[in-house]
Amino acid sequence: MSIQKHHHFILNKPFGYLSQFVNNQNKRRNKKLLGELHDFPEGTMSIGRLDEKSEGLLLLTTDGKMSSAITSESAEKEYYVQVDGEISEEAIEIMRKGVNINIHGKFYTTKPCEVEPLKHPPVLGYRPKLREARHGATSWIAVVLTEGKFRQIRKMTAAIGFPTLRLVRVRVGKILIGDLQAGQWKELPELTDALQ
Repeated sequence: MSIQKHHHFILNKPFGYLSQFVNNQNKRRNKKLLGELHDFPEGTMSIGRLDEKSEGLLLLTTDGKMSSAITSESAEKEYYVQVDGEISEEAIEIMRKGVNINIHGKFYTTKPCEVEPLKHPPVLGYRPKLREARHGATSWIAVVLTEGKFRQIRKMTAAIGFPTLRLVRVRVGKILIGDLQAGQWKELPELTDALQ
């Protein structure tokens, strides 16, 4: 009896794609799916999600046990976030301590997290222009979470008065997005670094 060899990938999910391979909702009929980026092996699934407007590091695997292990281990996830306005140190401190957000109709206080201002915009891949510069300043922060509630970072920055304009995940555990460009992927021998 042969043991099935599982496959693991990292993908730089582009803006505008759903973090899924199968579309079984009529209202999402014309949405872009991950399978359009590459012919991944049958049974490939994403570990966690990035919403349609978010970009960056997405882990993929054919091993459902690995998927649940990484999710349940609460591996650190790091994001670069562009917000509307010049974010203040006071607002950053509120985010660090935890803010109240609405999750499916119930209020939830986010766990303490790491938030640091980024003095210079990070070097990221192309993205269609978000808005005209005449609409005011923007700023960037790095956020490290160990949880991942529905649209959590977008809700957190909105709660402190600095709505998210762009959201890019750059790290899960010790796995970095590196120099992968939007839509690019590479296969990994294993995903244990994501558990650390």
